[in-house]
Amino acid sequence: MNTEEAIQSFHDAYAALYAEIGKVIVGQEPIVEGTLIALFAGGHVLLEGVPGLGKTLLVRTLGQVLDLSFNRIQFTPDLMPADILGTNIVMETPGGRREFEFQRGPIFAHLILADEINRATPKTQSALLEAMQEHQVTAGGELRRLVEPFFVMATQNPIDQEGTYPLPEAQLDRFFFKILVGYPSADELSEVLSRTTTGARVEVGKVLPRDRLMELMGLVREVPVASHVKDYAVRLVLATHSKTETAAPIANQYLRFGSSPRGAQTLLLAGKVRALTQGRFNVSFDDIEAVAPSALRHRLILNFEAEAEGVTTDQIIRQILTDVPRDAQVVHV
Repeated sequence: MNTEEAIQSFHDAYAALYAEIGKVIVGQEPIVEGTLIALFAGGHVLLEGVPGLGKTLLVRTLGQVLDLSFNRIQFTPDLMPADILGTNIVMETPGGRREFEFQRGPIFAHLILADEINRATPKTQSALLEAMQEHQVTAGGELRRLVEPFFVMATQNPIDQEGTYPLPEAQLDRFFFKILVGYPSADELSEVLSRTTTGARVEVGKVLPRDRLMELMGLVREVPVASHVKDYAVRLVLATHSKTETAAPIANQYLRFGSSPRGAQTLLLAGKVRALTQGRFNVSFDDIEAVAPSALRHRLILNFEAEAEGVTTDQIIRQILTDVPRDAQVVHV
């Protein structure tokens, strides 16, 4: 398959997934697009929004249209790590002997919906860390590999903070994207009511086999990035590092800590996927800018001044995108 055929094949697969999800999800184009970009890049997604906006429905629909195993974990304060990873149980053999057998937990699936992840205790949240980063877990005294591909799609409610445990920065950094789910428009809400209050049922089919998904994920890594575009991504990340020579003025004013190197990796990988969805085999400045909010918003740590003035990380990212020129050279310090 030549390059043009590969690009067209990727575009067709993306369009098919998008259309199938659209049978269930009304509107929310940026949310669906961001989730699919993270999927093809092999990253995990954190969906944040108030209840009832379709976060769980989106992930469940994604599990239906992909030919992948899917498990949902409802996070609660009494959930224990063993409830996620699995545990050893005593089994009796036909000969009457008793021996331990490992009972796999719900983490052993291709696509995991971690619903209301911030309701679980830090001990349980940390059980996801090794799985999300290494695609393996240590359970029952042994190292166990997870199935490939492996994705965690987590949801959290930003307004109900009583009885919740905010995710630590180390765990937030392991999410490829943090996507904010907003309210639907009047037309979208009207369509939601038409679909959900009339007894109509929507059936979705599986449109992308596992092997084909793995091939397309491999294609993403082959998309070239010009040196000046890569330098732009580097300068955007360096501009978030307050009290350094490369920091943007707004970062010095409102940030305690900037993005980790994972932020730069996310910018490039997400840019590659977006380029393919647009029928291109090269990453542009526009690709980097388009994915920057979802890639960086959870990797910036606000200082007290920002918290007091109600400044958000999205506002800071928008200003940094304005301040950092596209055509400058990366500064080595």
